[in-house]
Amino acid sequence: MKSFGASNEFLLDEAQEWEIVGEGVKRKIMGYDDKIMLVKVHFEAGGIGYEHKHYHSQVTYCIDGEWEFTIGGITQTVKDGDSVYIPPNVLHGAKCTKSGILIDVFSPIREDFME
Repeated sequence: MKSFGASNEFLLDEAQEWEIVGEGVKRKIMGYDDKIMLVKVHFEAGGIGYEHKHYHSQVTYCIDGEWEFTIGGITQTVKDGDSVYIPPNVLHGAKCTKSGILIDVFSPIREDFME
């Protein structure tokens, strides 16, 4: 695995740029080293995180909003204060039904987000 070093110790929200990653979906990388990454993701209602899988472990915390999350073929509504764990190599995706923000934590770092 390529090394990306580490982010600055302080990453103030207003100083981080949003990256558009899909229709109605944008993200900010909010901290990382090669072993872990934290990402803030904003969805507009109707925004889709298309089904995919990756070798990283993922935990997602819902700050606000509402999603229909599908993990390994099981779909459930996730809203304010809820979280999900996505094991490595499990197909998953989400459709936003009420605009909001998710916090994603990945281990190890998502190399594809860094390029």
